Amino acid sequence: MQTGETLFPVSLLYSINSRVGGYGLGLNALEALKLSSERGYLGQAIGYGNRQKVIPSRRITSLQSHPVRLLSFLSPPFYYDAKKKYVDWVASRQLDTGDYDLFHGWAGNSLRTLRNAKKTGIPSVLEIATWHRDKGKVKPREKIEISRHEKNAKFPDTLFQSLLVSRQDSLEEYDLADLLLVPSQCSARTFTAVGVPQEKLFMLGAGVDTKLFQPKDAAEVPAQFSAVRPLRAIFCGALIKRKGVHVLLEAWHRLALPHAELTLVGAVHDEIKPQLAEFGGPSVKVPGFVKDVHEVLREADVHIFPSECEGSAKTVYEACAAGLAQVTTFESGDVVQDGLNGLIVPCNNVEAVMAGIRRLYEDPVLIRRFSVAARLRAETELTWDHFRERLARAYSHVLQKRRTQ
Repeated sequence: MQTGETLFPVSLLYSINSRVGGYGLGLNALEALKLSSERGYLGQAIGYGNRQKVIPSRRITSLQSHPVRLLSFLSPPFYYDAKKKYVDWVASRQLDTGDYDLFHGWAGNSLRTLRNAKKTGIPSVLEIATWHRDKGKVKPREKIEISRHEKNAKFPDTLFQSLLVSRQDSLEEYDLADLLLVPSQCSARTFTAVGVPQEKLFMLGAGVDTKLFQPKDAAEVPAQFSAVRPLRAIFCGALIKRKGVHVLLEAWHRLALPHAELTLVGAVHDEIKPQLAEFGGPSVKVPGFVKDVHEVLREADVHIFPSECEGSAKTVYEACAAGLAQVTTFESGDVVQDGLNGLIVPCNNVEAVMAGIRRLYEDPVLIRRFSVAARLRAETELTWDHFRERLARAYSHVLQKRRTQ
């Protein structure tokens, strides 16, 4: 169907190695599927469970009771890759019915379906959760990499090495898809750095519920922090090194701000416990996983998220909607604009994180200004409605592209 210059599919097949609804990628899937469901072209969505009531259940193929459960004795890398290949197998068989004119899959679990789409002339988009498989490093195409999972595999995993998604599988997925939906500029760079043309990339990003995540009054930030009203800094996410928690802990310890408290919200992983023991203290609180993140964000002044590798970190979106000034990295996504609604610092750089925190601590007026700008950006550019508008343009773009070929 065509409306003006916009093309819509007649029947979309959507596939993801996750549930539909809930948290994480499941939330992204639900928000994406609302587009095709509301506009009447959702044919079928395939995923591992259905945790939502917005989209009719007849449009969701739930693989919750799947045969891969028989392989649950395998270590997580082998078991999870087996699940990826199973959802791909189911989607490829569904595409074979000839009922669809557009396929939307996710990187790592779409190879078989993309091959079918290419063979039958069905346009396809491939959504990237994080970065290119090679992370922007130029490597020979034919290079066969032995992953650490294969290298360290023990019986019975050694009998199932074919279940792992290989580097060659990922590279072929990138080639077969008509359009790659990337989550951020940083992600895009990892593709263009290895020769993927810019015109094959579409900046999709994510979104945030601005009704759930609400800011406090910026005037609540005092003119000067004190023992009565200290700076309230927060980190939200898994407490792991990839997200820069060790960098944050060291920076916080070395700063030793007299009137400041840091709350680390998220599951504590073993790898970060030594840093917690070394750099933690009375000013560092570790409540662990918190269900109502919107409530703890609303109580904070500053969100610090020095991650070294993300797709487009949802916590940065949420902090933005909650009107928080942020200290974060380019690798965390495109939500924070340096000097406008937060500060961008290099990843794995303790001194830079220290400088960012100190600047906000010494200038509460700047925190207030960033707070107002953050909320405005969330409302005008980062809602899930904005996300769906971008996704609709991506679908139209790939259909137009296929029409002109």
